[in-house]
Amino acid sequence: MITARGLKKDFDGFLALDDVSFEFEDGEIFGIIGHNGAGKTTLLKIVSGLIAPTAGELFINNIDVVKNPLALKENLGYLPEESHLYETMTAENYLAFFGEIYGLSPQEIRVRSDQLFAALSLEPDGKKIGEFSKGMKRKVAIARSLIHNPGFLVYDEATSGLDPMTSRFIADYLRRLRQDKKTIVLSAHNLYQVEAICDKVMILRRGKMVAFGSMKELREQFGSLTYTIFFSIDDPAKLIGHSKTYRQEEGFFVCEAEEMKELNECTAIITEAGGRVEKIESRYPSLEEMLLKIGK
Repeated sequence: MITARGLKKDFDGFLALDDVSFEFEDGEIFGIIGHNGAGKTTLLKIVSGLIAPTAGELFINNIDVVKNPLALKENLGYLPEESHLYETMTAENYLAFFGEIYGLSPQEIRVRSDQLFAALSLEPDGKKIGEFSKGMKRKVAIARSLIHNPGFLVYDEATSGLDPMTSRFIADYLRRLRQDKKTIVLSAHNLYQVEAICDKVMILRRGKMVAFGSMKELREQFGSLTYTIFFSIDDPAKLIGHSKTYRQEEGFFVCEAEEMKELNECTAIITEAGGRVEKIESRYPSLEEMLLKIGK
């Protein structure tokens, strides 16, 4: 269980976090989103014990992180936004170096490294990290965060700047980590990935938490289900005079409705004008639309 109460962080008069409280369960993926400067990285650093809050409480599996941040470190895997690798080292030696820091034996390091290289589809082949692509470097950084098999992971923009294939691979890998009962806190600009993999999502705006919950709960807060009606019609002029507006998209005419009554009215108008409904799609507001509604 992760519980935060009234977290604040003041940087010489600038309030980066203002009274942030939340709670989520072990084995969940918790996403933190918001515009640049919203306080995401500050919150991640507090959750990982790297900086102390100015005020508030934070408990992670009964550890008081504010009073005893070092107690969290043995079970923590942290991934900063920039990888900051030792590029003159090979990936094998790099993981061995951090494995020794965590007190692993040489045999444990070899077994764990081989497991991580296989899971991340990495074939280091004794090359220096500086010779790797950006995607491979990010995978090495993720492997480093997992070398000691921690149960709690804090990832800041895990897929930022990566090509779509590598980004999707890492997102799928995070899902697998959740299946292994890892608890993951992450920030991401890729809102589609956040929607796809996170159990809970927090939206920050200028240091304040403006929304928190599952995607279902956020959708209910920010807007109900909307319907998009795709239809064909020989004479669009017959629609003139009706209150609904129409546009052309994907070779069809399109109109939208925000409730079932309006949907029925639209389909009746289309039918009366000699049109034919081809398909109806329903959807909830996306995280991107929620952020736009919140504003900066």
